[in-house]
Amino acid sequence: MRILLNGETCEVEATTLAQLLIEKDYLHPAIATTLNACIVHRQDRDNTELTAGDRIEIVAPIGGG
Repeated sequence: MRILLNGETCEVEATTLAQLLIEKDYLHPAIATTLNACIVHRQDRDNTELTAGDRIEIVAPIGGG
């Protein structure tokens, strides 16, 4: 299905947000996710279904100093 991920259109196999994170290699435990501008908490990702056209933002922390 075609979704908008971090501002870019892409084709994915995943049907849930949790599956999408695995498919796109977002494996860091401290990421933040939104679906259509609504925050999705970690415990809800397995049950958050994706549909064509969804807008997903994934933010991972970056160390530095």
